[in-house]
Amino acid sequence: MSSVVLEAKNVIKTFNEGKNSVQVLKDLSLQIHAGEFVAIVGASGSGKSTLLHVLGGLDLPTSGEVELNGSRFDALNETQRGYLRNQNLGFVYQFHHLLPEFTALENVAMPLMLRQGTSFAQVKTEANFLLERVGLSHRLTHKPGELSGGERQRVALARALVTKPKVMLADEPTGNLDRKTATGIFELLNELRREFNMAMLIVTHDEALAQSADRILHMEDGLWVKTQSHL
Repeated sequence: MSSVVLEAKNVIKTFNEGKNSVQVLKDLSLQIHAGEFVAIVGASGSGKSTLLHVLGGLDLPTSGEVELNGSRFDALNETQRGYLRNQNLGFVYQFHHLLPEFTALENVAMPLMLRQGTSFAQVKTEANFLLERVGLSHRLTHKPGELSGGERQRVALARALVTKPKVMLADEPTGNLDRKTATGIFELLNELRREFNMAMLIVTHDEALAQSADRILHMEDGLWVKTQSHL
């Protein structure tokens, strides 16, 4: 078995709403191995997105541990967590979150520009390569407002890949697209995962799209209720 790149141990996440507390994640554990494709499916409100935020170090668990590439998020300060994410994680969301005033090339280049010691020439080369790889070499200088929904999501995918992450976290990456475009984006995600030997954890309500995953974890009310393995 390949090495574990992302692990959650007995994760509980509770949110306080006035005098009430709501436990969204209920003692969840999970291991993601290098190169593995895992899909988490479940209805809205089951805790999928909260789990992804905790796994990505964007939020800390109320109790339990999350370890990325050998480092525990709760043992780091916010600056250190940001560095760990930049070095190891790529994020893709349902909404592309591209910066509207920047071109496709500039949006893709931005995560690399945050790294010290990376030359502008190298940043531009990597961004060019990824945009070509997702089929947008003819859209380098276009801003998000000049791109279709599918094209914007491909730019977001290129941006997530430009740092060569060990793990890709994707939250409903096709939820805002029509079926044909969604299928194309999903197939591209899986193809690039294999090409870059990258682990991928995708959250989706679409069980049909999740069928190509190595494992499908079914989530309900903050708990695992079923696991399917396609290995």
